[in-house]
Amino acid sequence: MTGLAEARDEAEREALIDKGRLLFAKPCNFFYAAQKSEQLPDITLPEVAFCGRSNVGKSSLVNALVGQKALARVSQMPGRTRQLNFFNLADRLVIVDLPGYGYAKASKDMQRDWQGVMFDYLRGRPNLLRVMLLLDARIETKSSDRAAMELMNVAAVAFQIVLTKADDIGPVKLAARIKEAEQLARDHTAAHPLVLVTSSQTGQGIPELRAEVASLAIPAP
Repeated sequence: MTGLAEARDEAEREALIDKGRLLFAKPCNFFYAAQKSEQLPDITLPEVAFCGRSNVGKSSLVNALVGQKALARVSQMPGRTRQLNFFNLADRLVIVDLPGYGYAKASKDMQRDWQGVMFDYLRGRPNLLRVMLLLDARIETKSSDRAAMELMNVAAVAFQIVLTKADDIGPVKLAARIKEAEQLARDHTAAHPLVLVTSSQTGQGIPELRAEVASLAIPAP
């Protein structure tokens, strides 16, 4: 399992990015949805989950990652995704799109229901190799983001910080946001050291994100 952080030189880095490109050129298809912990699918492949606050741009990023416009549903209304959606990528990896957390307008009962199943999944899925924790590059880290990091840290669930919407922030502010995210990664033993910076609009960081995800997939036959 070698990712970009372990690459020894530019040639190895480019090779990893190419592996990511080849994997994501393969079919990626929705196959299962779960709204309750007891509904989770059988374990068959390694899983990588995408997690973040409501309206962080998670569905848009997943769509950009797989090169499809509507694989993950994009809603203008935060908090609409209330289930765990599972996607099979070339029979080598499962991508899991988790419900957004921190949606203030949802009722407390509603938040408990859909966020509860998400956190149950994070704590108890043995084939979950990494969580891509999405943070909006334009705004400060929220208390709900920090709570998610603490949960994964305590549960020893490996996670990697991915900044989204990097095209919508100036370079000085973006540099400060990256520095903050890197410090958050250092502060949590379960966090991957490499912070990824992405934009689903411009494609920034998508090849690197594909490379990281591909490093966790079953090797090509």
